Amino acid sequence: MGAKLTKDSIDLGIIVNDAEKALAFYRDTLGLKYEAPVPMPDGSVMHRLLAGTTVIKVRQLPTPPPAQAAPGGIAGATGYRYWTISVSNIKELVDDCAAKGYKVPVGVREFRPGVTIAIVEDPDGNWVEFLQAS
Repeated sequence: MGAKLTKDSIDLGIIVNDAEKALAFYRDTLGLKYEAPVPMPDGSVMHRLLAGTTVIKVRQLPTPPPAQAAPGGIAGATGYRYWTISVSNIKELVDDCAAKGYKVPVGVREFRPGVTIAIVEDPDGNWVEFLQAS
């Protein structure tokens, strides 16, 4: 049967170590639109940001989780390892990220004819891929 989708995108939840550092990356550097803070029952706040119709939910828990995500990007472990944002200004965006001190494990490069990619680490080491199609 399959899922009967009611939205043309997915939403993504990211548990972070420091919400302010994460917001500095996602909101201030990447320019994702800050939609709203949502108080959670445990006293934390879910910060909702928009990437098109996708909602990026950034949340710092009141008590740090017992485990951290495995480092090493794509080859570091199984599971969700990166996500992709399609952009039209990849070089400028990646240059800005690097200038602000964010790690760039994969610099701007042609992945296949007409498709350029780069990968930047957020403050928690999560990989965000940028893709620009010509």
